[in-house]
Amino acid sequence: MAITEYEDKIQEIIDKNDHDSFITDFLSVYEKIPRSTITKLRKGIGRVNLSKEPGEVYLKNKLYYKETDQPLMQVYVDLERKVSDLGSKPRYIFVTDFKDILAKDTKTDDSLSIKFEDLPQYFEFFLAWNGIEKVDFDKENPADVRAAERFAKLYDIITRDNPTATAHGLNLFLIRLLFCLFAEDTGMFKRDEFTNDIMAYTKADGSDLDDFIKKLFENLDVHEEQRDASLPSWVKKYPYVDGDLFIEPHESLKFTTESRTKIIDAGKKLDWTSINPDILGSMLQAVASEDKRSHLGMHYTSVPNIMKVIKPLFLDDFREEFENAKGNVDRLNELYARIGKIKFMDPACGSGNFLIITYKELRQLEIDILKELNNMGTSTMYVPSVTLDQFYGIEIEDFACDVTRLSLWIAEHQMNVKLHQEIKDAVRPTLPLKKAGDIVCGNALRLDWSKILPHEEKDEVYLFGNPPYLGSSLQDKKQKEDMELLFKSVLSKYKNLDYISCWFYKGACYITGTKAKCSFVSTNSICQGEQVGLLWPTLLDMSEIFFAYQSFKWSNSARKNAGVTVSIIGLESKEEKTEARWIYAANGMRRRAEEISPYLVASKSVIVPRTASPINGFPRMVKGSQPSDGGNLILSQEDANKVKGEIPNNILRRYVGAKDYINGYSRYCLWMNDKTYKEYKNVPLIQDRVSKVYSFRQSAKSSAARKGSTTPWEFLQRGEYASAYGEDIVTNKRTIVAPRVSSESRMYIPFGIVDSSVIISDSAMAIYDAPLWLLGLLESRIHMTWLRAVGGRLKTDYRYSAGLVYNTFPVPEMSTRRKNEIENLVLNILDIREEEGGTLAELYGSPLAEKNPKPMNARLLEAHQELDRVVDRAYKPSGFKDDAERLSMLLEMYAEKVKDVK
Repeated sequence: MAITEYEDKIQEIIDKNDHDSFITDFLSVYEKIPRSTITKLRKGIGRVNLSKEPGEVYLKNKLYYKETDQPLMQVYVDLERKVSDLGSKPRYIFVTDFKDILAKDTKTDDSLSIKFEDLPQYFEFFLAWNGIEKVDFDKENPADVRAAERFAKLYDIITRDNPTATAHGLNLFLIRLLFCLFAEDTGMFKRDEFTNDIMAYTKADGSDLDDFIKKLFENLDVHEEQRDASLPSWVKKYPYVDGDLFIEPHESLKFTTESRTKIIDAGKKLDWTSINPDILGSMLQAVASEDKRSHLGMHYTSVPNIMKVIKPLFLDDFREEFENAKGNVDRLNELYARIGKIKFMDPACGSGNFLIITYKELRQLEIDILKELNNMGTSTMYVPSVTLDQFYGIEIEDFACDVTRLSLWIAEHQMNVKLHQEIKDAVRPTLPLKKAGDIVCGNALRLDWSKILPHEEKDEVYLFGNPPYLGSSLQDKKQKEDMELLFKSVLSKYKNLDYISCWFYKGACYITGTKAKCSFVSTNSICQGEQVGLLWPTLLDMSEIFFAYQSFKWSNSARKNAGVTVSIIGLESKEEKTEARWIYAANGMRRRAEEISPYLVASKSVIVPRTASPINGFPRMVKGSQPSDGGNLILSQEDANKVKGEIPNNILRRYVGAKDYINGYSRYCLWMNDKTYKEYKNVPLIQDRVSKVYSFRQSAKSSAARKGSTTPWEFLQRGEYASAYGEDIVTNKRTIVAPRVSSESRMYIPFGIVDSSVIISDSAMAIYDAPLWLLGLLESRIHMTWLRAVGGRLKTDYRYSAGLVYNTFPVPEMSTRRKNEIENLVLNILDIREEEGGTLAELYGSPLAEKNPKPMNARLLEAHQELDRVVDRAYKPSGFKDDAERLSMLLEMYAEKVKDVK
């Protein structure tokens, strides 16, 4: 159940006129207590209740409950003593006089002492009945989740009761209501003032609540001394708020008993002092967005992940400067002044997570500087440095813009409270609200960022955020138009780029020739495969990478933790050369680099474009043969068995594609040319199949296929098979099979080898007449490293490409002895595959899969690792410490090789 469902069900029990069935009603809220147990308790049958005392219920291992009209503490102590003598202790002791409750969790020793009427807010204390420990529940269901769930229900009710209301009016009401609830819990208003006034001055049916709301909201934007003297006293006592939050007129809404009750519940049942504005903002945005509602609690970014962006971008520098300035008044004051002048912008700010965390971190630094000055005995007068008007954002949804402003105000108040807690003489009032930066509603890709946040050459400005990730196939019409407007005159093949590349391009344009820097979270697509060659030459003309997080799972902090593989890339202008450049691994470890390549390794900015011919002396890799036959030239094992006697082997060929080979399927094809077709065209199966191919190609949309209907007995594209082996069967040569698509969850792509009689389908690549040592290179870890970096992806799976991966793969000069050593290791791998049995899919498993990982065959893994060691030594005698070092060397080798070719 959702949090609000627990609370509401218990509230119904509390509100009953009598409590004769209280304990059975209460137990029924917790789903994992058997219904049969509760039924027997209600009817007093069976041996469920082990206590025979009136007013007591003892459920073995679960509960010892007692209701009483005697002094509660004495009854509790007596019951606790009784429980201590039991052999099998119940999880909970629970005593009530229906005015107060005393309870204890005997496992954790946590106790509960509350008013009976407050029980709904403490339902989680008893969640062990559902197999959920309270500590885990509190961790996964913070106050923000409770607030969002309660607001979701309220929003649904008000939307239902006001079908003609505008979305803007509803959303603005939600924002203002949340502010008032936060204000009354945190000292901006008097404690519980807003909720109590609704209860005192509005009718229970909600009929006059809109008048109450309208009168209050319109006066919160008026200075106290300027308010109408005839206003009710309850309005006059509220402070002036300002900040433009209440400047727009309230849109009249209809309220009912139900909606009024929900508003009061939000005030009474939620602890707004515990709200995290960075989390709550995203969840409120989800409340008001139908497409996000099903993911309520999933759409906020964890603070640790935000810190991965802002720490290397600027915060580490600020903190280092602070440490170096300790003991030096002038340097501390310089830093204090500096952090008050910097500007920050998130051009895809959503509900403001990045801005809020940055604001809070800078305010904390401000506090730390003041404390250090005070510790040095310096007489300081508190003058604010960091203010909300340093923060800018762009967001396409207007509600999200409002949420961002509200969240920044909440963050400001929380930091004001913290300031006073840590520095007693420093007071910074939140009200009236200050201008919350410049949060612009609009399409960031069609706005001029320099007009929203103007900056001069030496201004310290930082852009950051987590823009939307959308591959070219997932972009809608408007997003494709965004790409066209931005890139049409800049890049020729921009349509193949991820949508996020737009933010990197606009960021690079913004920082060029200035001190400004930017850093964005990105799917690692723009640092892999074809996109590197399309995007990065343009970016590197304007900027350089000064820090990068290599690929890691970017997960949020919600209950249903959803993650995507991303990288973080920091850019600075080419004119601003940072001394220390850092590459961060997924585990947070970092290492220094003189230069960072677009593949996010320590290397010169080498970009690997698609290449038509191998630069490494390898034999050509080509796409397999394409039948374009409607399936009619292809035979199953069963069909092939039926005609083996009447169709010779040179026509009935084994047929292998990527899936066939990896999953162990057996298929055959009819492989004919003019001569063999004329010789066997009267065989019924050939006659029938060729006729169907003719019909299929005749009706095809492709002109090439229609043209192929003149020779329906042949594959439409025969590849280079015939030129490699001729038409007759040759069995003393071998073909390497390379799957064009392979799962990213495998440690190695299971390349294969077949004899030269086998026809490779167009779902795989083929290397005809291939040396065996070449298979060893392709199966090595260093080749996998190259593939992951420069190869493309189909969704998340590897897309193997001759032009991008095979043709460009750098290979050192290798002696015959080294090739023979590799060849022997390959033969060992092939033997193990055969001896262990099973398909390649089973043997290679999916050990890297997040869900249900399946291990790679142990013998096979050991053989591959032995091969890796030998191949690594061919590149570097001492071997490599990790894949990043492998890739750095490969890129350097590639650059040298290309230079030599030129």
